[in-house]
Amino acid sequence: MERVLGRLGRHGPGAPTLIVVGGVHGNEPAGVEASQRVSRVLAPRADRLEGSVVFLVGNLQALALGRRFVDRDLNRAWTPEGVEELRRRSSGDSGEPPIAEDVEQRELMAILDAVLDEAQGPVYLLDLHTTSGSGGPFSTVADALRNRQVALNLPVPLVLGLEELVEGTLHEYLATRHCITVAFETGQHDEPAAVDRAEAGIWIMLEATGVAAAGALDEVEPSRERLERDTARLPRVLEMRYRHPVEPEDAFRMHAGYGNFQRVRRGEILAEDRNGPVLAPETARILMPLYQAQGQDGFFVVRSFSNFWLAVSRGLRKVGADRWVHWLPGIRVHPERPEARIVDRRVARFYALQLLHLLGYRRHEEDGARLVVVRQVRD
Repeated sequence: MERVLGRLGRHGPGAPTLIVVGGVHGNEPAGVEASQRVSRVLAPRADRLEGSVVFLVGNLQALALGRRFVDRDLNRAWTPEGVEELRRRSSGDSGEPPIAEDVEQRELMAILDAVLDEAQGPVYLLDLHTTSGSGGPFSTVADALRNRQVALNLPVPLVLGLEELVEGTLHEYLATRHCITVAFETGQHDEPAAVDRAEAGIWIMLEATGVAAAGALDEVEPSRERLERDTARLPRVLEMRYRHPVEPEDAFRMHAGYGNFQRVRRGEILAEDRNGPVLAPETARILMPLYQAQGQDGFFVVRSFSNFWLAVSRGLRKVGADRWVHWLPGIRVHPERPEARIVDRRVARFYALQLLHLLGYRRHEEDGARLVVVRQVRD
C-alpha cells in the first residue's frame, strides 16, 4: 500500500486544502478504506473541485500487522519536543536501525511539510479513527474556535478537552501549525458501519472546508442524514472529565458490555486490574472503553456540555478575555512561557479551572497546589 492514496483538485491563491489521514493506528483500517472509496468516486470529478484533497495512510507497518502500533503509539508521538527531536535525528545516528514508528512518522511528516509548503490557502485535517468498544461515533478537536466551528459540520457529538488528558496526537500537532483540525472516531474497529461513517465524514468535510462548493457533491446530504440517524439520541457537545491510564503491568481488564456514551454511575465497577476493582469516578457517560491488547487508555468519562456554556466560551474568547485572566487572584503568567498560566489552587479554587477551560487552557503540569495550564492552540 502506498502512503499517498490520492491527490485531487487544484491549487491557487486562497484555495483550501483538506488532508484526510486514516490508519494512524494499525488496527483501525476503516479510515483507509473510506479514503480509497471516496478517492475512486471523486477522481472523475476532480476538475470541479475549488481546492485540493490529499488522502494519506498513517502507519503502514502496523496496518500490515493489524496492530495498533509496532514499537510505540504513533498518535502519541506528535509533541513539540518529540517532533523536534525526530527532525534532528537521522536514521543512522545511533548505529542501530530506527524503530518502526520513527520511520512512519518521519515519512508522514515529510509529506505533511510538503503539503503545507505548497498550500496557498487554509489547510484542514480530517484524522479518521475507530475505537475498540462499540457505540456512537464522535469528533474531537484541539479546542480553538475555528476547530470547533468546522467540527460542528459533522452531525455527531463533539467531545472537548481530550488534549488535557492525552498528549501528542496528530490533530493537535497540526493545529499548532495553523491548520484547522478535526479527529473523527467513526465506530468500532471491525464494524462495516465504521467505514460508511468515515466515508460520510469525508464527503461532508469536502464541502464544509470549501474544497467542494456547496451543492456540488450529491453525496453530502445523504452523508449528513446517515450520521444524524446514528447519533440522534446523543448529546451534541460533551466535555472530558476523566481518563483512566493503564500500563501493561496493570493487568487491566475492562468488563464486557460497555460502549461509547453508555451511562455509568459513580462507584460502578467498570474493570479489574492488579489492585482490584476499577470504579467509575462519577455519574456520567463512558467513552472509548479498552477492549484491545495495546493501548494506554482504559476508558474515559465524559458529560454533556450545555449550549449556554458553549456560547459563553465563544464570547469570552472573541473579546480576548484571556488577556486579563492573570489579574484574578491566584493566577499569574508563567515567567518563562508567555502562553502558560500558573494557578495557585489554594487561592484560585474551583472557579479558576472552570474559567480557564472556557478560555481554552488545559492542564499541563501539576505539583501540589501549583497547576500550570497552557493554550497550545490560539483562537
